[in-house]
Amino acid sequence: MIAIKGGKLLTVTHGIIENGTILIEDGKIKAVGQNVQIPQGAEVINAEGKWVTPGLIDVHTHISTFAEPQPRPVIHDGNETSSPNTAQIRGIDGLNPRDMAIRVARNAGFTTCYTGPGSANVIGGTGLAFKLKNGETVYDLVIPGTEMMKMAFGENPKNVYGSRHILPNTRMGVAGVLREALFNAKAYSDAKLKAEKEGKEPPKPDFKLEALVPVVRREMKCRIHAHRNDDIVTAVRICKEFNLDFVIEHCTEGYMIKDFLAKEGVTAVVGPLDMGPAKMEIWNTTYDNPGILEKAGVNFCLTQDTSSQTDKLPVNVGIAIAHGLSYEYALKAVTINPATVLGLQDRMGSLDEGKDADIAIFSGDPFCNYTLCEKTIIDGVVYDRDARLSVL
Repeated sequence: MIAIKGGKLLTVTHGIIENGTILIEDGKIKAVGQNVQIPQGAEVINAEGKWVTPGLIDVHTHISTFAEPQPRPVIHDGNETSSPNTAQIRGIDGLNPRDMAIRVARNAGFTTCYTGPGSANVIGGTGLAFKLKNGETVYDLVIPGTEMMKMAFGENPKNVYGSRHILPNTRMGVAGVLREALFNAKAYSDAKLKAEKEGKEPPKPDFKLEALVPVVRREMKCRIHAHRNDDIVTAVRICKEFNLDFVIEHCTEGYMIKDFLAKEGVTAVVGPLDMGPAKMEIWNTTYDNPGILEKAGVNFCLTQDTSSQTDKLPVNVGIAIAHGLSYEYALKAVTINPATVLGLQDRMGSLDEGKDADIAIFSGDPFCNYTLCEKTIIDGVVYDRDARLSVL
């Protein structure tokens, strides 16, 4: 048994507990509170003067699937740019449990991340969530049942394929490619259901359409890359047409359509917040976005959308707080909200009895730029800060 004693506990679900104690047993949180008795023989971690949070979660990364350090010439493993529709691609096939970014993100207090294909394709394939722990194979890290389908609007897919003078060349083309794929997948799914009901031969197997069957049946969530306000609205429109379960990724100009997002009940994964004007659709990036969305009643998470740079997310959350985001919501945006997007809110995202023992111990306020994460605990296993990473 492990006891974390004397820390300032940011529980997320039941406020802040000063001078609190957390008991960990068999990889789970056994007790949380001020008056928790520490059993004799327990390993005690002195957290006096420290801030203790649930393990941080970045629900939109490309850790390992993009691979670091990058090979030369740069051919990212995360984008299979051979077709605008690669629904059959699976992020698990590119997840290397020894990728350097896993240790770097864990060193910053992250215990769970989501990774998957990039945004070069209109439909990019499935990503999945995984724990940032040491493991022999990918099976020691991944969390089954968290697979979701990546889709993308805007400049990335139209530039990749427009430069080859093939569909999609335009934003209209991007929407058309997605609609056609969903239309065909629904027809394929309906034919399978009809054949099953009538006891007849199913349609000829189609590997790409098969991957989209759970999407059109609303059994798999879609993660839709969209920066510009009109791309976001188009994505929502198509999702409504096909009754999809979806989340908008980046939502860079979300503050421009905040009332629309709130009315439609859209969940967003917002960020990165520190993007420079590298392309037209992200010129309107602002740290004010999260605070504006919060005040409008939009549900969202925060992301750094990268690989080893995931460790910069806490600092950018702090800057967002300076620009109007409440501290309470900021904490939720990197804990319980992403856990809920992943369908894992009963396992992680808060310091509650019975949840996975995924915990971060910080030297001070986790969103302060001169705070360090000193210990990261995943499934009850303690990882001390790896000082070697500072020189990588």
